[in-house]
Amino acid sequence: MAGAASRELIISPRDERVREKLAEAGAWSAYATELRTALGVAIEKSGADVLEVTGLLLSEPLSEELRGLRNGARVDPVQAIALAEGMAAGRGPYCRLDAPGRLQIESGWDGALHLFTPPVVADGLAQLHGEAAMFHCRDATPEVPEVSDPVEAVADADFWARVAETSDRVTLVCERWAHGAHGCRWFLVTPENTAEVARLVSPRSLVGVAVEPELNLGADLLDDDFTAFTAPLPHGELTHRNYPGGADTLSEVTRDGFSLMLADATLGDWCAVVPDADGVARGQWENPGGRS
Repeated sequence: MAGAASRELIISPRDERVREKLAEAGAWSAYATELRTALGVAIEKSGADVLEVTGLLLSEPLSEELRGLRNGARVDPVQAIALAEGMAAGRGPYCRLDAPGRLQIESGWDGALHLFTPPVVADGLAQLHGEAAMFHCRDATPEVPEVSDPVEAVADADFWARVAETSDRVTLVCERWAHGAHGCRWFLVTPENTAEVARLVSPRSLVGVAVEPELNLGADLLDDDFTAFTAPLPHGELTHRNYPGGADTLSEVTRDGFSLMLADATLGDWCAVVPDADGVARGQWENPGGRS
């Protein structure tokens, strides 16, 4: 809702035990019921028939019913309310739900949700009274995520043609489609499967390429973000584990059968954003190498 006058409505639990234990608290059900009702009213009053998913963050794998959720996905009110409730409950997945100029929903702390709407909508919602939920309204606009070193290259036909040229060597492709430890997948590409991998990656994902990378175990990699793999590497999608923030010891990596490591910063040398169907790259990603 950048550039539009807006108000922020904060919905939060009254019960301290709910704020501390979230969905594990006995009184959570009452709060969740009032939360869903308030969200339904907010969506209806805002005229937000469809909301778009952005800023997707996954600390756990997606459930089967959410398997296709991606940045840019458009969800209906029922789906939006379910996603928002999951964020408040501490289950995730976490994201922003946005109907530009009408409504934006974000998760907060301790079971709270933050709704940004035009003033007339927020002021009406602030009049809601709940036994389990509190409603607080204030002047505010949603913060715009800062990307200090954005990836501007586009994963277009020329990009994949370059990848195909290297595919006769050991070439790894990473698709980061969400933030968090469970937001990416890796492929070992070959001349035979490069086109298929290009078709599999989702719009707005960040794609990084590493050609003939060093994949040895190394204590020098433990302090930064890295990914571990099993050996030998098969063609196609790879079994892997992300270590955002690094790991304490090599044994933490090897005890689960991983024997190869790659620093995530390596992907900063060659990465691009997958465009939408119209050819525009709308995904906002920080360069994994910390440089353009």
